[in-house]
Amino acid sequence: MKTLNHSKAHAASLVATLSRSERLRGSIKGILIAAGLATAVAVPALAAEQSTAGAVDPESAAHAQWRETMKQVATPDEGCFHASYPNLVWERVECKIAQPRVRPVRIKPAEGAAEVVGNGNDYVAEAKGLITLASGGFIDISGVKSESSVGVAAFGGGGILGPNEYSLQLNTNDKMTTSACAGHSGCKVWQQFVYSPDYYVEGEAAVFMQYWLLDWGSSACPSGWGKYHSDCYRNSAAATAPDVPITKLGELGLGATAAAGGNDSVMFSYGSDSYSITAKDSVLDISSVWNKAEFNVFGDAGGSRADFNSGSSITVQLVLLDGSTSAPTCLANAGTTGETNNLNLGPCSAFSGIPFIQFTESN
Repeated sequence: MKTLNHSKAHAASLVATLSRSERLRGSIKGILIAAGLATAVAVPALAAEQSTAGAVDPESAAHAQWRETMKQVATPDEGCFHASYPNLVWERVECKIAQPRVRPVRIKPAEGAAEVVGNGNDYVAEAKGLITLASGGFIDISGVKSESSVGVAAFGGGGILGPNEYSLQLNTNDKMTTSACAGHSGCKVWQQFVYSPDYYVEGEAAVFMQYWLLDWGSSACPSGWGKYHSDCYRNSAAATAPDVPITKLGELGLGATAAAGGNDSVMFSYGSDSYSITAKDSVLDISSVWNKAEFNVFGDAGGSRADFNSGSSITVQLVLLDGSTSAPTCLANAGTTGETNNLNLGPCSAFSGIPFIQFTESN
């Protein structure tokens, strides 16, 4: 296990390597080898920090590397876990199982609605192979002073509403079927990896997975599943995490993993801490079909919209591990969540080496 001083020295060495190399392109693989990194997804995030600040503070770089590393450190079993910098070991904590404050919703056509981000209008990264890990974060943030989750008429004005209510979502594709559909014609699976402030109770956030059997039909859902129109849904247990203000968006990250015959995990990181919930992949068998991913900041559940103050600009970065070094494809109008934000999408770029996409949204 690395010591703190070793991490600082390693981060400083990485910064020097990055400053001499072309950022965030095919040369990233060479940077990884030169820097001796054990984790792939740390490099884009660190390079992005350098582009934002001009130079990376070694301590900040070490923390960033640690947060991304933890997204690839498997938890020892099912359950909820917590880790603090610089430890690379997950410690088991109590899970929360409770009734959410709002009912989940699914995407709806937004006829005549403004071109806000979400409810279909979002970029999705299409991988060349099956995704085993996805990691999302925000860089080059400017002008973000406030945010409020507001109700949307098409969804009945629901959600967790008010200042500093938002969600981070990392969502899979929703057009494929697995054995979880149990032979129901037209049924498709969809899985969401979520960080949601005040999801169960005010003052604390929940990190969890939400499972969907879309177009299940009119018959009863499996035991333990709820019904939303013709869809079935259920939540995993949840790990408790801090309720972080939107002004700290650049310090937040969300990661997800899926392993055939093993476990799925969602990992939320903030500052010096990471929080994870792990459950069996067999709930949806999503690992067998996961080849597209959406990541962004949205309203807090119930089809709500995250309204940022005027002049806000954030750059979204989504890294994939899919067994290849090929650039993913940026798919427009391919988002799967029903929640939205009030920002406008700029162009999307895709990169090879460590596959990832990047785009800016602003108002």
